[in-house]
Amino acid sequence: MYRFLTTPRWWGINVFVLLAIPFCVFMGTWQLGKFEDRVDSHQEAEQRPAASSLKAAPLATLLPVDKETSGRSAEARGRFGEQFLVPERDLDGRTGSYVLTLLKTDGGRSLPVVRGWLPTGAKAPAPPSGEVTVVGALQASENPGTKGAHTAGGLPEDQLGMISAAALVNVVSDDVYDAWITLTDSPAGLTPVPASAAAGTSLDVKAFQNLGYTAEWFVFAGFVLFMWFRLARREAEASRDEALGL
Repeated sequence: MYRFLTTPRWWGINVFVLLAIPFCVFMGTWQLGKFEDRVDSHQEAEQRPAASSLKAAPLATLLPVDKETSGRSAEARGRFGEQFLVPERDLDGRTGSYVLTLLKTDGGRSLPVVRGWLPTGAKAPAPPSGEVTVVGALQASENPGTKGAHTAGGLPEDQLGMISAAALVNVVSDDVYDAWITLTDSPAGLTPVPASAAAGTSLDVKAFQNLGYTAEWFVFAGFVLFMWFRLARREAEASRDEALGL
């Protein structure tokens, strides 16, 4: 009754099943590993001392930004220059803009400094003149996947879609640090922007997406096996009926 399994047509089906099931199991295991890595990174971040409790360190000693230095208090000295608004940023349930001012450091490079958050329609205060020392939480450059990042273009000249050296390269002539800081103490009229957790250290929606993908891949493996069984059973029943003249 099951001789049909050795026919060329079924050889193709059998090979597909034999390849598809291990592939689905491999992908499910890989996604599970990604989720476990996120859990481990989150636990390590929870066990480390709070970044805000550590003494401010010179900016140069904390670069490049990684999981260890993200959120650390960084100190830089220089003169404020060009200022931009980063629109469509939410804070405490309200929509407004980050006020980003470039700090021309003593080393010659410019550091993006988010001096605070501004409600929609309000006027951003001018930065202080002269040489200043700023202290704030160090952050990695944003990317198109960052929450609130605007990549569609069409913004006015005094606005930026996201905070990164790549976004500033065609806007300013200075060499810009591939990092930024958010001030601990914002000037009057602005609200301090809290530092975000380092990428890959928080159990956010993306982390649990990996867990969901894990379940999906194992379901796919079971579905492939179930369909093979159903097709084989239907073919066997048809062969039996044909043999009985039905």
